[in-house]
Amino acid sequence: MQETHTIVVPDVSAEVRQQLLAFVLQLADTSLILAHRLSEWCGHGPILEQDLAMANISLDLLGEARSYYQYAAELEGRGRTEDDLAYLRSAVEYRNPLLVEQPNGDFAHTIVRQFLYDAFHYHLLLQLQAGPDQQLAAIAEKSVKEAAYHVKWSAEWIIRLGDGTDESRRRVEAAITALWRYSGELTTPSATEQALQQAGFVPDYAAIQQQIDEHVTRVFAEATLPVPQGVFMQKGGKTGRHSEHLGYLLAELQYLQRTYPGLTW
Repeated sequence: MQETHTIVVPDVSAEVRQQLLAFVLQLADTSLILAHRLSEWCGHGPILEQDLAMANISLDLLGEARSYYQYAAELEGRGRTEDDLAYLRSAVEYRNPLLVEQPNGDFAHTIVRQFLYDAFHYHLLLQLQAGPDQQLAAIAEKSVKEAAYHVKWSAEWIIRLGDGTDESRRRVEAAITALWRYSGELTTPSATEQALQQAGFVPDYAAIQQQIDEHVTRVFAEATLPVPQGVFMQKGGKTGRHSEHLGYLLAELQYLQRTYPGLTW
């Protein structure tokens, strides 16, 4: 059963409304894909406490994704539901950045991916909750409390792995080498984001990048890890150009709805 909420749609032009729809879908897709990746750890975590922590973070992100999809359905105005938007769109229609679709790898890879995203996510939500879009502000106000825990959790693990054993340091350094190239896309605005920044609906990513840099530098210093420099940044996810990993992920995530269209429970 769908939950019912009062959704406030801003009084804007049709063009801005379409741009908002694209941005909200991007936020929804990002939260959903990362939630699914983290759910793959359920029952496989290194220790029970961290297994449950990742499951809880996954549920937080899934709840956030649902709120965005509900808002997106209202913005679209075509009668589609949150489930339609999550389960009945192809990989090329998804707009999540490449970082979140990368495979879990080992625990260090999962932690590095999570920390790089958390550092961005937390600072983005801080800005969105003060923005002019009432619905986005309400979602951000609720989600930022959870994001504060997420970034604290992943930062603590970066420090433990970096300043731990030789093996843990080797693994976290390998993960940083593999995943750092995807972090730049988070704060590289797409054409849609640029238009919404000019309209005042999306915050300045340059300012957010400065906050991220300070946060990451501080955590890496405590972890005795060097911050990568001069790395070429991959991008494409925000415009629907994804790695092969997303197709496999969606094949699993969307299987039931694709196999039994319209199935309800």
